[in-house]
Amino acid sequence: MSLETSEADLERVLGAAAAAARPFAASTPAARAGWLTAVADALDAEAEKLIALAHAETHLPAAPRLKGELARTTFQLRLFGEVLRDGAYLGATVDHADPAWPMGPRPDIRRVLVPVGPVLVFAASNFPFAFSVAGGDTASALAAGCPVVLKAHPGHEELSARTGEIVAAALVAAGAPEGTFAVIHGVEQGVTALRDPRIAAASFTGSVPGGRALFDIAMARPAPIPFYGELGSVNPVVVTPGALSARGEAVAKGYAGSFSLGAGQFCTKPGLLLVPEGHGLEGTLSEAVGGVARQDMLNERIAAGFANKLAELRAAPGVSSLVEGDRQDLGCTPSLLTTTAKEFLAGGDAVREEHFGPASLVVTYADQAELIEVLDTLEPGLTATVHGEEDEAEYVRALLPSLTRLAGRLLWNDWPTGVTVSWAQQHGGPYPATTAPTTTSVGTAAIERFLRPVAWQGFPDALLPEALREGNPWQLPRRTDGAR
Repeated sequence: MSLETSEADLERVLGAAAAAARPFAASTPAARAGWLTAVADALDAEAEKLIALAHAETHLPAAPRLKGELARTTFQLRLFGEVLRDGAYLGATVDHADPAWPMGPRPDIRRVLVPVGPVLVFAASNFPFAFSVAGGDTASALAAGCPVVLKAHPGHEELSARTGEIVAAALVAAGAPEGTFAVIHGVEQGVTALRDPRIAAASFTGSVPGGRALFDIAMARPAPIPFYGELGSVNPVVVTPGALSARGEAVAKGYAGSFSLGAGQFCTKPGLLLVPEGHGLEGTLSEAVGGVARQDMLNERIAAGFANKLAELRAAPGVSSLVEGDRQDLGCTPSLLTTTAKEFLAGGDAVREEHFGPASLVVTYADQAELIEVLDTLEPGLTATVHGEEDEAEYVRALLPSLTRLAGRLLWNDWPTGVTVSWAQQHGGPYPATTAPTTTSVGTAAIERFLRPVAWQGFPDALLPEALREGNPWQLPRRTDGAR
């Protein structure tokens, strides 16, 4: 049964979010940190029931997958509490009046970041906790001081509704304003909310066509708003000659495990393995991939879309199969295909596009020049990985400009699946990986998406926000007259 939000309820939600924006923005970082912790505690208290509901709707295994994902979700809520208590996220900067300033007398001017206003978050299908109702976008927007309207994904509507009830109740019980958080359901309702002038920014995780359509709507508004979309990513993996020689079999087995993890339904799934010609790993790859058990995909729509894209890849000129995976209803076994760099360079979209599901393509290259040529033809993505040896530093250094162009996160002798939540994390990249390559959707820096700078010039101390007052009542880390 659909939980589609009525027109009247949507108006109520949007009105409540707008009404909550000012009091929520005026709350102290310490208060918001407490509210986020209260949400995390409430979700942990309902973990068993939420995990069972998620398993029923998404077919993802309850343990360790969903159990770990919910733990990640509550961890990142608490981590943003630490961000708030630290205070550096505000970027508070004070320049006192200086009559001797080299370019002429300088007025007293003080700069700080403030919340942008109500945020519309489009939840993802493949992470029903960590990129959904109480996921990273919600956590970072609430931490910034922005009310959140969460557009639920139809792939887990019941879970979204229940999670939303828990989040909203926990926030209000902890002292947050009414209207700070709400969940809406329905495709048209999401579009209507995106067009509504009370929404000040939006975020999205999903497909390129869906994300691009929403981005275009956000940009076409009479007053365009920031739209932070995470869309598609192929995530190439380069294996150097040295790594092939030293530990080729281990790399092949790791690759098989990474691209098939979670039925290949990760935005960071390695879609290409670039390996030297004559690698001799066909047997190891076939055995490792062939040994992966059948896994259910999230829903019929995703499974059918994957089957169609895989058929196009298999039919591409110069592409042959190493492992022929199959599909039974939602269950799939992984497929592995191979081609040469020359055929890849001559090929079309079928060999270059992301295939959301358990399939990947091995591309063999003749030399470094051909490898760089392949890298330079790829669309940007979220990650790029190198498996190499330290004594190949000069060889790898020549690849770095191409790899840096491609991705927001570069990995050395690791696998891109698995994105930790931390202070230094970067989960983003040039389009089509994201619509905002200067930002991240994972890690503490994600809060920056929902803040904007305001400078206060010449104001008396009593009228300044607390973050900028002379006595620094919040004891923030600040830059004052150029010094930290």
